[in-house]
Amino acid sequence: MNINHMKAFLEVAKSGGFQLAADRLHVTQSTVSARIKVLETQLGRPLFVRKREGTELTVAGRHFHRFAHAAVRAWEQARQEVALPEALNAVVTLGVQMNHWERIAPAWVEQMQATAPHVGTRVVADYSENLLADLSDGLIDLAMTYIPRQQPGLSCELLMEDTLVLASTTPRKVSKQWQPDYVFVDWGAEFRAAHNLAYPETRAPRLSVGLSMIGLDYVLKHGGSGYFSERTIEPLLKEGRLHLIEKAPTFQRPVYLLHPKEPLDLELLTLAKGILKEVAAQDMDKSGRQG
Repeated sequence: MNINHMKAFLEVAKSGGFQLAADRLHVTQSTVSARIKVLETQLGRPLFVRKREGTELTVAGRHFHRFAHAAVRAWEQARQEVALPEALNAVVTLGVQMNHWERIAPAWVEQMQATAPHVGTRVVADYSENLLADLSDGLIDLAMTYIPRQQPGLSCELLMEDTLVLASTTPRKVSKQWQPDYVFVDWGAEFRAAHNLAYPETRAPRLSVGLSMIGLDYVLKHGGSGYFSERTIEPLLKEGRLHLIEKAPTFQRPVYLLHPKEPLDLELLTLAKGILKEVAAQDMDKSGRQG
């Protein structure tokens, strides 16, 4: 199948119309229509229901969507890696769970560049489910996630563990009642379940965020409380900008390292994995000394 045909399919699915897709792809509407027609002929199924107000994916179209998305992403990555400059002989891609971007990714990149200057490095920050999908599709080489996915072909091990603590901009004791200034940081399904057990009487918070740094920035600017990584906020606790809430329950948030059991380049993966473990250990050791 032609990559441009799949790009046209994805754009029509995204925009909901052939003309909008054509405008975004900088081609004519007839070109988009022709590309979709070729795909439908090859697959033997209609991919869209054409309506006056726009288009909708058929059942076959919905099934095809994820394959087209993976194929286009794989093609874009392959084009980047195959067209490496002469100074580079390989590329390794690390997927990082978004809450660990600032603490882990820069140090890993620096050590990779220093240790293997002829290897290109690429970092993708996303949520755990998306990283696992990219890993399964071969779009990244190794991933840090909150999910210990056990499946054939993937190796999974514990990389590090965070302690999540409840901190506030004002000193106080824990309360099981609803707090109007509480910011809910979503650390994943396991955290949500444990949080509900610890605080069964609380109502929905006024603000929920999926990225801890956004929640922390808001709390520091406007006041309030939330659950954050103890290592991350240690300097803020020492400065008195944040205070641990007395008698508040803490939660453990393990981080797992996943990669293919049979990678394309075992030597490169071993190097990238080793440096990632060193960076994680240094991060934990640094926070231990600070404590």
